Amino acid sequence: MKKFIFIILSVLTISASAGNVSWLRYPSISPDGKSVVFSYGGDLYIVASEGGEARKLTSHQAYDYSPIWSPDGKTIVFASDRFGNFDIYKVSVKGGVPQRLTTNSAKETPWTFTPDGKSILFTARIQDPASSVLFPKSSMTELYSVSIEGGRPQQVLATPAEEISFVGNTGTFLYQDCKGGENIWRKHHTSSITRDIWMYDGAKHTKLTDFKGEDRTPRVSADGKTVYFTSERDGSFNVYSFPIDNPSQVKKITRHKTHPVRFLTVSDNGVLCYAYDGDIYVNNSKISVSITVDETDNDMAELSVSGGSDNDLSKDGKQIAFISRGEVFVTSTEFKTVKQITNTPEAESDVVFSPDGKKLAYATEREGIWNIYTAEMNRKEDIYFPYATVVEEKPLFKNNKVDRRAPQFSPDGKEIAYIENREKLMVYNIESGKTRQITDGSQCYSTSGAFGYSWSPDGKWFTMSYCSNHHYPYNDIGIVSAKGGEPMINLTYSGYTDHSPQWVLGGNAILFTSERYGMRNHASWGTMEDVMIIFLNRKAYEDFKKKKEERELDKAVAKLSEESKDKKKDENKDIVVELENIEERIIRLTPSSSSLGSAALSKDGRTLYYQASYEAGMNLWKLDLESGNPSKIGSASGNMKWDEKFSHLYVLGRKFSKMKDGAKMLEPVSVSTIMEMDLAAEREYMFNHVYRQEKERFYNEKMHGVDWEMLTAAYKKFLPHINNNYDFAELLSEYLGELNVSHTGSGYRAPAAPNSVSTANLGVFFDLNWAEDGLKVEEIVAGGPFDKASSKLAAGDVIMAIDGVKILKDMDYYPLLDRKAGKRVLLNIRKASGEVMDIVTVPISNSAFSSLLYKRWVKDNAKKVQELSGGRLGYVHIEGMNDESFRTVYSDILGRYNHCDGIVIDTRFNGGGRLHEDIEVLFSGKKYLTQEIRGKDACDMPSRRYNKASIMIIGEANYSNAHGTPWVYKHKGMGLLVGKPVPGTMTSVNWETLQDPTLYFGIPVVGYRTAEGTYLENSQLEPDLDVENTKELVVKGRDEQLEAAVEALLKQIDAEK
Repeated sequence: MKKFIFIILSVLTISASAGNVSWLRYPSISPDGKSVVFSYGGDLYIVASEGGEARKLTSHQAYDYSPIWSPDGKTIVFASDRFGNFDIYKVSVKGGVPQRLTTNSAKETPWTFTPDGKSILFTARIQDPASSVLFPKSSMTELYSVSIEGGRPQQVLATPAEEISFVGNTGTFLYQDCKGGENIWRKHHTSSITRDIWMYDGAKHTKLTDFKGEDRTPRVSADGKTVYFTSERDGSFNVYSFPIDNPSQVKKITRHKTHPVRFLTVSDNGVLCYAYDGDIYVNNSKISVSITVDETDNDMAELSVSGGSDNDLSKDGKQIAFISRGEVFVTSTEFKTVKQITNTPEAESDVVFSPDGKKLAYATEREGIWNIYTAEMNRKEDIYFPYATVVEEKPLFKNNKVDRRAPQFSPDGKEIAYIENREKLMVYNIESGKTRQITDGSQCYSTSGAFGYSWSPDGKWFTMSYCSNHHYPYNDIGIVSAKGGEPMINLTYSGYTDHSPQWVLGGNAILFTSERYGMRNHASWGTMEDVMIIFLNRKAYEDFKKKKEERELDKAVAKLSEESKDKKKDENKDIVVELENIEERIIRLTPSSSSLGSAALSKDGRTLYYQASYEAGMNLWKLDLESGNPSKIGSASGNMKWDEKFSHLYVLGRKFSKMKDGAKMLEPVSVSTIMEMDLAAEREYMFNHVYRQEKERFYNEKMHGVDWEMLTAAYKKFLPHINNNYDFAELLSEYLGELNVSHTGSGYRAPAAPNSVSTANLGVFFDLNWAEDGLKVEEIVAGGPFDKASSKLAAGDVIMAIDGVKILKDMDYYPLLDRKAGKRVLLNIRKASGEVMDIVTVPISNSAFSSLLYKRWVKDNAKKVQELSGGRLGYVHIEGMNDESFRTVYSDILGRYNHCDGIVIDTRFNGGGRLHEDIEVLFSGKKYLTQEIRGKDACDMPSRRYNKASIMIIGEANYSNAHGTPWVYKHKGMGLLVGKPVPGTMTSVNWETLQDPTLYFGIPVVGYRTAEGTYLENSQLEPDLDVENTKELVVKGRDEQLEAAVEALLKQIDAEK
């Protein structure tokens, strides 16, 4: 069944009948100024420039966008993901079947035609020239041209150039640059990462604008005299112009407020076209557009359910409750019956069973704020949820005004604990309806919205991981009385991170995870950990320490004295907590540290089950705690729980499995069902969720001064006109871009389609100037498929055919490498000597090739530093602010380069992490001793810190902690900074996956404040020596920033002698 709806955009005002404003994107005006092509709902439409009903140009389940006109106005070129990646297509203005022009799996974006209409210019990340020293990163694209008939693309520029606009027929064009990977929809920022407008005449790049904020989308008038562009010079994107021979004479054309002008184009007769606030404007006036939408019921989707998250096991082990796509389900652990409990577009989470398994509690955001709901089987005949006929839902709190999440039933089922406003632990008494506060939130710094806790078996205590001594994010394990009004008791007092506590041994001990013994990670995550246990009383500790012989003797004595009669009674006694010398009752259980998952202890405390990645992937291990011998059971990941009899251990991850106590392998618990989802309603919920998350968790309570309520209403109105996740992610990015902050925006992880293209890589640089048949090899990249002693391919050779297909001049050869990574490929090559032969190779993926290019870039820089300094200086690049990078740097500076007089520290294009403290310590060494052995100097001390001179190279693409680290370096006076300014991007982020798991967004949750009270976010870091890599030289092998750093550091060292 199809529905036809009309969407009307009023010329002057939004009338009541028009409803919400639509989301019309990427408008482009025709050369004659009479028509506009634009994207709506993932398809292309054409409308008269004075408005009217739009005609649909493309109709495909793929996403079509970024249309451009041919100079003669007869053809539209656009980008589409019909093969899983964005390729370039063309279609007649009259319609028809689009023709694919490019085939590489890199994302390709079309910008313009060449003036003669024979080729299209587009950007993609395919290959730099072998001579280029530009950092190999996906955001640093190249500019290509491809024939209107298709064929092999030709590289135009090896440096990033976007939004191309030609100056008449001269061959000269203007473009906007790209210096890094900041979200393109971010607004209002002034920093070095913002775009500038340049001119390229075929040999030289000339910078035309120098505004500290955004200057974008240059459009040259047909006579070549005037440049139109968009800029945030007055706070919001508007259209400006300047004479091409006098760029400083800027004139403001439009005067829109609040929202940005996007997608500027200009016709040959000077008609301006752009998008503003969801509408299309022509000559500064909004046009009326009507669209007849052939809408099937595609907003209702059937989704398969095979598992989920936020899982819980009923006490008897018969049922598993879980969340899938925001809905509560319960499945049988013995059969395949599954029941859906909730049916709302809003999210449910944190589902748990009551002790008797008859009731569920969970959090839901259906009221616009998190509340606790319960679901209960009403019929006595209904024993288990999967078979229940009637399930009644009830809110725990009516007229709820605060966030309430993470419910947990008390062991007797009479109370429900929960987390209020992400920081306080509270308890609700079911009979009285009264609540009491357990913790006040002062020691909770949760950036995720909740924290883990659990009731003790006797219901008298809670245990949790918390920040005790103003040392976030390092946590201790604590317990607190369930009565309320009493302080937290710290059990571990550790400067390390202790987390994931759980009651074991009847509540007499707490199992937890700690990093105190593991290999220290020099970043803030990923440290190797151990499973630990802390005994709350001496008896439990002493019993645990007994050997098997002692235990057997105790059993015999107990049997003789008939003390076993009271065993059940003893197990129900209140837990005894003895704090004196409790630190002596902490034991490390795992035999060696690793990256850990969940852990579970057997009832008798003699066997530990734990998940560890000693080998590839996360596996379940069984450890006999007396012998100390671990044995691997198999692959497993997820929370582990015992049933009440400790007869079966369940692994509750995205998939479920179980194992009998003592068994040697896991068996799956199969789940298979179908759910319906209203995707439009879900998108509205996800939008509302993003609004609330940013409002309540953004690091700055004033949200950088924006009117968040007004902006929310302004963007929410577009939701009825969005039917796909590309548009939805773009809407969220525009919305979040208003916050003027790094670490936000949204993205869509498009699922791989069956026909998705994946171009393999041969691991070589091709000669981009080769104009004959075949592919001439310019360089064999180290570590690639041909970097082998047995390889017969060398630089200068020509690859004439791939798998028997001859490669002709200008032929698009990429389809010959489609999905060939890891597979044997036959190449016919012509050696430089003229000899022809066949060779077999195994291509690699483009991501693997990128890793090789990075290593090549570092080695080349190190070699240049050695040459420029005469061997006096070493070179290191910090790839990421993480443990692996730190260990590489540490190894090089105190190993390979320890003999040098100084070190060049390169941080360019580092995307962040958390390493500023470790870099500060490493490079701030001051010599205080020398070790001498029989008259020979053996080592300077400190020996594990760098005691010599250093200098740091920075750039516009440094991000996050790659802003914080050079800031600390400069703040502490450790050395000079060389390069370009670093944008102020120092916040910590939670990247949250939305209910639709293909979507995500960012919440900057931690700010970094200086002693002066200012945040590092949006505070640009200036270099001591401002040096730019000239575009003309960087592609030819000159790294002027590196050269300047070597010169400055040698000068400093010589001056200090």
